[in-house]
Amino acid sequence: MQIYSSSYSSSSTKLTNLHMIRSSSNHNQERHNYNLKQIFVPSSCPNLSVSNTQQVPLNQSVAAIVFGGGPDSELYPLTRTRSKGAIPIAANYRLIDAVISNCINSDITKIYAITQFNSTSLNSHLTKAYSGFGLGKDRFVEVIAAYQSLEDQGWFQGSADAIRRCLWVFEEFPVTEFLVLPGHHLYRMDYNTLIEDHRRSRADITIVGLSSVTDHDSGFGLMEVDSSNLVTKFTINPEKGQQDSISVESRTRSDGTSSCYVPSTGIYVIGREQMVKLLRECLVKAKDMASEIIPGAISQGMKVKAHMFDGYWEDVKSVGAYYRANMESIKSCRFYDKQCPLYTMPRCLPPSSMGEAVITDSIIGDGCILDRCVIRGSVVGMRTRIADDVLVEDSIIVGSNIYETEEDVRRKGKEKKTQIRIGIGEKSRIRRAIVDKNARIGQNVMIINRDNVEESNREAEGYVIREGIIVILRNAVIPNDSII
Repeated sequence: MQIYSSSYSSSSTKLTNLHMIRSSSNHNQERHNYNLKQIFVPSSCPNLSVSNTQQVPLNQSVAAIVFGGGPDSELYPLTRTRSKGAIPIAANYRLIDAVISNCINSDITKIYAITQFNSTSLNSHLTKAYSGFGLGKDRFVEVIAAYQSLEDQGWFQGSADAIRRCLWVFEEFPVTEFLVLPGHHLYRMDYNTLIEDHRRSRADITIVGLSSVTDHDSGFGLMEVDSSNLVTKFTINPEKGQQDSISVESRTRSDGTSSCYVPSTGIYVIGREQMVKLLRECLVKAKDMASEIIPGAISQGMKVKAHMFDGYWEDVKSVGAYYRANMESIKSCRFYDKQCPLYTMPRCLPPSSMGEAVITDSIIGDGCILDRCVIRGSVVGMRTRIADDVLVEDSIIVGSNIYETEEDVRRKGKEKKTQIRIGIGEKSRIRRAIVDKNARIGQNVMIINRDNVEESNREAEGYVIREGIIVILRNAVIPNDSII
């Protein structure tokens, strides 16, 4: 039996809902479907219909295509050994869990995850977390790793190229729409509303745009949208004037009609037939969805509509954005909604052990061992060990993959000439930092950015500084008495 964990409930509660589904195996398939709908879809969700007015539930008519993320220098060194979707977030989760959970909570149960860059960690997570998701072949999270074939000797060259080469897999089920999703965004969205809007407008493509923006670099494109939400122009690298005028307020164009510029989130709903036509007939050499397929669809005369989204949405595109997203997770209740839970891999870890620890305004993951320490405004990930007299402030401690015994420390000490354990040693101070997985912080270490450096590359010494934030590399060893 597969178990999903969510942040709003205890371990025993996490088991309950899905156990009820699994234990109903003696009932017929109709009862199975009813139970799943009750669990995963709010009762207020509308019934959706396709253009022929036939009622078709989303779990039969829509397939989600989720991208694990490619190389991104702005997130380095967090992406040194993992893809963007696999980056840990909020102590217990990975970034891609937010997107997969949105699909499950919206009753979209055919989910394909396309991975290529540094995909080992992400593939492992998806396989372990969602392998027991379905009750049959119609409910699944299927990982599609980059591959070479006799026809295509190279790897995937972009999002459009990846979808084109995987169409033979996606065509296994007679879905009517594809929902294309980046796998490294943090948000909560009911895709029922999006699909309903797409079908009601009879659009060929619907793009989710942000209705309120404060700082967006239009990495997924900038849409010019008219008064009927029709996308008349799509630009991946807008001119300076357009970039400065990103707004949902209407303005009058030269032809007398009104329009506005809206940033795209990179979330698309595309009709099955339209997807096949664009990739196999019209734009057979296109490699990227945002820069080639969307503008190409507009030039081909397809109906491209915008669907406005005004909820919380974070494109975790840089170390600074990742740091802010974690800090915001402390203050908000986004991970504590029982109607829209966040799923992840079940780990069966023990409760965190806290000695005389003083913890305020923080999130603590499962299986931590916290001695006589002080933790303020921080996110502490799974299996983290923090020793006596340690102060952690405004920081992210990603955690560890293993627990080390005293024998492990002695044996590794002989091999590597160091006996620093995984975790944070006695009397250390950490402020406004990210400590990546399995790092070894010695005793009396000061990680405080003493000289207020904004950017620095000290990988040979086990750390870098990005946007004034110290990032301790994965598996790094910071010797006793170090000052950073």
